[in-house]
Amino acid sequence: MRAPDLDPTGEHHGGLPTWPWRFGPEGLATRRQLRAMGLRPASQEPAAQVVCRRGRRHGYLYRIALARPVRPMTPGRAAALDRAMAARQTCPICRTRYDHCLPLKSVGFCLPCSELSDDEREQLAALTATA
Repeated sequence: MRAPDLDPTGEHHGGLPTWPWRFGPEGLATRRQLRAMGLRPASQEPAAQVVCRRGRRHGYLYRIALARPVRPMTPGRAAALDRAMAARQTCPICRTRYDHCLPLKSVGFCLPCSELSDDEREQLAALTATA
């Protein structure tokens, strides 16, 4: 435990009480911990923070008592999520939808299409565009 990471009054961290990693007080939880409990922070501001990796990483802590239940998934939200995931899972060349996200930023298409030559890729794109 580093001494600069322990600041329960928040005097040195802009008024936000700070604890070292795994030393946070009872009654507070991170977003992920709240989600595991079926809760969300709602509109509350962080009550404190935990610091790790020599002060380079931090996690905000929220009051569990002020957290609200996670909103249920509605059919409209499920459809919107499916459309968003389809954009990340569909190859722009062969139009195949995979069950995982494709490397569209780095490669630009699915791995089978990346093994094709540029001419083969253009022919395949022309075939799938007309179909």
